[in-house]
Amino acid sequence: MLILPGPNGTDRPYASEITPREVFEKRRKVLGMLAAGGLAGVSGLRWTDAAAQATQRLAAAANPAYQLTEKQTSRKDATTYNNFYEFGTDKADPAQTAGTLKTHPWSISIEGEVKKPFVLDLEALLKLAPMEERIYRLRCVEGWSMVIPWIGYSLSHLIRRAEPNGNARYIEFVTLNDKKQMPGLNYPVLDWPYTEGLRLDEANHPLTLLTFGMYGEVLPNQNGAPVRLTVPWKYGFKSAKSIVKIRFVRDQPQTSWNRANGREYGFYSNVNPDVDHPRWSQASERRIGEDGLFTRKRKTLMFNGYQEVASLYSGMDLRKFY
Repeated sequence: MLILPGPNGTDRPYASEITPREVFEKRRKVLGMLAAGGLAGVSGLRWTDAAAQATQRLAAAANPAYQLTEKQTSRKDATTYNNFYEFGTDKADPAQTAGTLKTHPWSISIEGEVKKPFVLDLEALLKLAPMEERIYRLRCVEGWSMVIPWIGYSLSHLIRRAEPNGNARYIEFVTLNDKKQMPGLNYPVLDWPYTEGLRLDEANHPLTLLTFGMYGEVLPNQNGAPVRLTVPWKYGFKSAKSIVKIRFVRDQPQTSWNRANGREYGFYSNVNPDVDHPRWSQASERRIGEDGLFTRKRKTLMFNGYQEVASLYSGMDLRKFY
């Protein structure tokens, strides 16, 4: 862990190295169980290196409405510094272990308050709308950020295909839950499967991207292959990865991090520099790739700089609905 001088001369770790309290406590419990032989087979797992996988190009036209002048994060950084607890809780774990994920065949089940539930395989999803390249900021709740060229199309295309009925007010997204493919599921750091949710109007906003690629290639496993969400005005954990189910529901769904610690991880989790995490400030961020002893942090922008979503929260107390 890199320790830099913090406020008033005290030593303070980067926010990205701070393990959430609930995860730390559960991880400590798991280690105790391992020592006592309480999790048979977990310690004998053999993980493979996902970096050995061949990449595939994914053609997409750049959308001029979603470009940034900020320097892009290198592909290497974006694919080796990840949060994807299904493959381990350290930043380097997903790139090293996600080779166990099988992304073909793949399908997403559309369920709940829709005209007629159905299933779309990956090939059908890829053809549902034209692919676009969009360069978005990514802001993690831990206090670091990236700039990434994603490939996909607005989720609204799939929502129209689903034909939600008048009872649909929220959408729940469910990640694959397979211990054989995702060795991190053997550790109860969260209640699996990983679930996330959006209000229907948030999901329908043009910025909300159903994502299949990055850097001109299909998504690497460690970044949420073969299909994920990218919701750029919210903290990164709101963008569900490796999605297998999309449920249209009447009531606000329970989500994994909100269930684990609702005080620290609210349902909305909009990027807001004025609302601190209980254990660190959200007023600034560390841009990955700009590290260095004398590198100044960037100021965090409201809604991560995407002010066009502000009307979604008109009249809401964003300190209460954090």
